[in-house]
Amino acid sequence: MAARQWTLVVVSEENRPVRQIHLTRNVLRLVIGTGLLLVALLSGLAVKALFPEAQSAEARRLAKHNAALTGELDTLNRRIAILQESIAALEQKDELYRLLAGLEPIDADTRMVGIGGPGDRKIQEAALWEHDRDAARTAFRASTQVGEMLRRARLLEFSWREAEDTLRNKHARLAATPSIYPTAGYMTSGFSSSRWHPILDKPRPHKGVDIVAPPGTPIVAAAHGRVVHAGPLGEYGLTIEIDHGYGIKTRYAHASRLLARVGQTVARGDTIARVGQTGLAVGPHLHYEVMVGGQPADPRMFILQSTVVPD
Repeated sequence: MAARQWTLVVVSEENRPVRQIHLTRNVLRLVIGTGLLLVALLSGLAVKALFPEAQSAEARRLAKHNAALTGELDTLNRRIAILQESIAALEQKDELYRLLAGLEPIDADTRMVGIGGPGDRKIQEAALWEHDRDAARTAFRASTQVGEMLRRARLLEFSWREAEDTLRNKHARLAATPSIYPTAGYMTSGFSSSRWHPILDKPRPHKGVDIVAPPGTPIVAAAHGRVVHAGPLGEYGLTIEIDHGYGIKTRYAHASRLLARVGQTVARGDTIARVGQTGLAVGPHLHYEVMVGGQPADPRMFILQSTVVPD
């Protein structure tokens, strides 16, 4: 089947023969397309020729816009530098806080993990690199530095939380550790594995210390804890026992009067009883014991201040 054709008839005003030009559909499309392309090109050139001021105004607007963005990036980088100095100062204080908490300072290698720029290759992969290389470098530098500061800030947050938890635990442990004499008086008998008992008239272990004081002298808790016994306890007479946690307990025996009750929480220095001579006792005194892990320990090893005259 023959392809369809278009026939163009050319008639001259002079006495010339009529000419016929046969065009196929494809040729006709090519001619029309070429004509439209030429019209578009000519129109663009006409616009530039007729409106040169509009073009230059747009160019100036874009240049001003880019300059403003570059200025903002420079300002951002200067502020980032100030923040980096502040974080560096905080990192120095962090070493002090960790030392106070008994922790090793974070080593330099750990602090430097993740520090460093993305490199030229990463910068060149950004779309901004194709348009403005200086702006691309500035923007990437700001982004990298912000990322570094965030990582350093998170590391500081972890370090301070660790130091805070450690100090809190140490504070709780110290508050629960017996550290004072529980009454004022004279120490007559110390901690011993074999002491001659004045009433039983035979040697036997003495698991604490005896402090002679006038009847009614206040007996205070040697540390923070919870009362687990308040009442008679065999030859100890009226006795208070306090559980301080961490495997530490204290016992206050031969009291004349008990002022604390079972389950009560007491702090170091709270009055819990009065000196007496109940139980197996020759005269008014306090028998004071410290037990660690269920085993008796010398109370004098836990004394940080002295209100007792030693024997």
